[in-house]
Amino acid sequence: PEGSVTVDLAASTGGNVATTKVDEIVRTANGVTSIGHSNFPGQMGNVASELFGGNVTKLLLSMDYDGKFEINEEDEAVRSMLVVHNGKKLEPYVPPPPPVVEAASEDKEEEILPDPQKDALNQALVGTGLIGTAVGVGTKVPDVGMLATFALSVWVGSDAVKGVAHALHSPLMSITNAISGMTIVGGMLQLGGGIVPHTIPQVLATTAVGLSAVNLSGGFLVTKKMLDMFRRPDDPPEYFHYYMIPPAAAVGSFGVLAATGTASPALASTLALGSGLGCVAGISQMSNQATSRSAVFAGLGGVGMGLASTLYMMNVPPSVYVQLGLASAAGAVAGQQIAERVGPTQLPQAVAGFHSLVGLAAASTAIGDFMTHDFSKLDGFHASSIYAGAWMGGITATGSVIAFGKLAEMMDSKPLQLPGRDAINAGMIATSALGAAGFVGSSSPTTAGAALATGTVMSGALGLHMTASIGGADMPVVITLLNSYSGWALCAEGFILNQPLLTVVGALIGSSGAFLTKIMCDGMNRSLANVILGGFGTESGAVQTAEGLVHTEVNVDEAGALLKDAQKICIVPGYGLAVAQAQNDIAHVANALREQGKEVKFAVHPVAGRMPGQLNVLLAEAGVPYDMVFEMEEVNEDMDEYDVVLVVGANDTVNSSAVDDPKSAIAGMPVIEVWKAKHVIVMKRSVASGYAGVDNPVFYNENTDMLLGSASETSQGLRNAIST
Repeated sequence: PEGSVTVDLAASTGGNVATTKVDEIVRTANGVTSIGHSNFPGQMGNVASELFGGNVTKLLLSMDYDGKFEINEEDEAVRSMLVVHNGKKLEPYVPPPPPVVEAASEDKEEEILPDPQKDALNQALVGTGLIGTAVGVGTKVPDVGMLATFALSVWVGSDAVKGVAHALHSPLMSITNAISGMTIVGGMLQLGGGIVPHTIPQVLATTAVGLSAVNLSGGFLVTKKMLDMFRRPDDPPEYFHYYMIPPAAAVGSFGVLAATGTASPALASTLALGSGLGCVAGISQMSNQATSRSAVFAGLGGVGMGLASTLYMMNVPPSVYVQLGLASAAGAVAGQQIAERVGPTQLPQAVAGFHSLVGLAAASTAIGDFMTHDFSKLDGFHASSIYAGAWMGGITATGSVIAFGKLAEMMDSKPLQLPGRDAINAGMIATSALGAAGFVGSSSPTTAGAALATGTVMSGALGLHMTASIGGADMPVVITLLNSYSGWALCAEGFILNQPLLTVVGALIGSSGAFLTKIMCDGMNRSLANVILGGFGTESGAVQTAEGLVHTEVNVDEAGALLKDAQKICIVPGYGLAVAQAQNDIAHVANALREQGKEVKFAVHPVAGRMPGQLNVLLAEAGVPYDMVFEMEEVNEDMDEYDVVLVVGANDTVNSSAVDDPKSAIAGMPVIEVWKAKHVIVMKRSVASGYAGVDNPVFYNENTDMLLGSASETSQGLRNAIST
């Protein structure tokens, strides 16, 4: 490589290096210097003498004490040279023993090499257990076709979700939340009475229709709003609305056949299958930015076909259709109004709020189905599905309400820590299990009703207490988990009503939420059980606890000068950017630096913000092109090459103790390793810890400067400093 030097000791005999020329120093075209002296032996004596003379001179100078020559026998260098001193022969010099190195207090753990045979056997045994359990459960399902539909839907849905880009995880949650509004199907099939419902089950059905309509309308509008933010000014025109033509043609043709009396139940089932495939297509379209905005239209087409097939199955008086129209219209208008008011910062609590509606709708459908059937004639599987639907709906509804309150800062984000918290949760779970046994095992409607009520109340109480006991730092996991719950509740509704459409859509949403939950847990290096039971974030906002640490500060002008002098810059946004609504100012800073010829990138942590991908949406809203935004792993690879890293409102996601301190509460959590850059500027309100309550050593490093103050003010000041 350029800068290398070769010294050929055999130059006098022809040399060992191709570029050697005798008695010449040659620099090659690629920057390598080749030295070919032929008289190395003759030069060695002179060099050796110089080295020896230098050592002797230094020895003599070491015995000069303020101009007076003294021989100090305590000096190891002098004593090792002395043989006779003042006419007295000295004992042979014995060097002191080497310092004793204390043995490590903890034995180094031996590296355990993987055992492929053992790993394969374990996987095979786990698979055997799962297959055996599935076969056992399958024998209790009266409709094997429905079970096959469920299994294939989970498989297909999981693969579709895994292909979604990380930057689009927020729109993914939003569109699955919208699709979960298919709980409207259960309400539609249970409607009755007239223009208004006449019985409690009919009231529950109307409630399910109205709440589901809120989800369908608001969810799709919010999703479209988010995806439109990712559109760049130079993107080509898009005509994705044409994708509505195939489902519209299918629904129109089916409508004509139904009106003429030539439609068949098989045709309705086929249309329902197309509905499920349309929803899967909507998820799959989010695999890349180029096709992501078509997801809304594919999803809408799928939902439309599902609603059309359900209308065909209803078979109710015309007045009930009026009731359906009124409830749906009211819900749709409410959803539209909510979507109008939701901005990128309010996305997490909006999604949580929508989840609560899905939970209520699912629970209403399950309870309504119980009340409209002769319980003594229900088989065990149908009864189990009713109980599961009500239970999952209850925990989804109440848990989502608490999550909404915490995310909207209407409640304290710190975890509720009642005495015996885990015992309380275990007691409610045990009571729910007893309720399930009583419900399925009883033939008495009264006993079964009491058991169902107990289970539903317990699930609601469990959702309230468990979510309240989780700290604000873990809200991203809670949001994705509730998203999964809503899907499984929809699955249960499909089994209750024998509707494969709901089973397909529910499996899609459930697997989506489960996949995102795993991503969130992996991003924090924690298990789901630890998140639910850990009470993480109990010291949120704690000040520095380590003593003797001092940080350095800069003002906006000094920070601006550092950025102007840098050539390669990385900006790491955190939730503080979202709270301060500083994305537009930071985007302006990035664009201004790029116009000055700088290389600028954004790095987003998987769990930054309060829901997956929230910061990607914020940056997109501010006009930051998505090709400027990179994931954590992509920037960590070359972090030491960045001249300046600007951290905006992030803390735990850039905390070096996750890597350096095995005893830290966040040890092992993947983080953006900003401390490896040449210079770090951290924009924060104070040096207080983040939600995890852990000090951040990065704040006190020599290469870190703190730009303290309100992010909205400092970002505006930095914008002005860069522009001048």
